[in-house]
Amino acid sequence: MFGFALIVLLASWIFWLYPFLRKRFTGPKRESNVMAPRGKWGLLLQSAGIFFAWCWMPGTTPPGVARMVASMILAPLATVFGWLAVRHLGKQLRILAGLYPDHELIRTGPYSIVRHPVYASLFLIMLATGLLFAQWPFLLLAIALYIAGTEIRIAAEEGLLQSRFGKEFENYKASVPAYLPFLR
Repeated sequence: MFGFALIVLLASWIFWLYPFLRKRFTGPKRESNVMAPRGKWGLLLQSAGIFFAWCWMPGTTPPGVARMVASMILAPLATVFGWLAVRHLGKQLRILAGLYPDHELIRTGPYSIVRHPVYASLFLIMLATGLLFAQWPFLLLAIALYIAGTEIRIAAEEGLLQSRFGKEFENYKASVPAYLPFLR
């Protein structure tokens, strides 16, 4: 069963990454008017969290059935949610926070559930990875680093959105959670 769970996880990661790699290497290069460079620190912490989710200690036994099943459910769910987010974001997709001259405030699809569905989907796939590979201390460290990085990136992005959209963004922020449903 571990082999099948691993295949599901790896396929999910490949499909999750595809729109971002496609945008990076084939998408039009658009210059943003305003950028939030401090988001790079958040990206670094998120990346560290993802690294620790992949930590497999030699000599450890494979995870139990419950963890493998949870991983096989979360990884494809994360991929679908991520693709929907990218689809609704469209030409505004960026790796680091920035605003384009024609930037719009997206509130449809997964953006009606959480303000940052890409981060939510990345959290889910990181969690699926950690459930399959990491021992609990590493998984907890991965979660903590990812959340810290996400909070930094959200602060950077939302500062830009607040400056551009003002009251419209405030209303959206008040009615839709950031990246974990049911948590404001």
